[in-house]
Amino acid sequence: MPALTEIFGDDSVLQFGGGTLGHPWGNAPGAVANRVALEACVKARNEGRDLAQEGNEIIREAFKWNSELAAACEVWKEIVFNFAAMDVLDK
Repeated sequence: MPALTEIFGDDSVLQFGGGTLGHPWGNAPGAVANRVALEACVKARNEGRDLAQEGNEIIREAFKWNSELAAACEVWKEIVFNFAAMDVLDK
């Protein structure tokens, strides 16, 4: 979420299908978790914080006061996006 906020800014539509629907408490708590995380990132950016460097800490601070986000972070903590691009130009 911090990277998306930094890259796309305010003029964007972010879709969180699987993360929302996969929340252990259901869809509505998943939506709350996404909203809280996004608002924490926007607030941090507006305060001049470096989202690239402080992103994880920003989310950790937010989940201390929001149980929906804390539950989502517990479920998704092991997820790593480490893959090569599938759509590459032919040489």
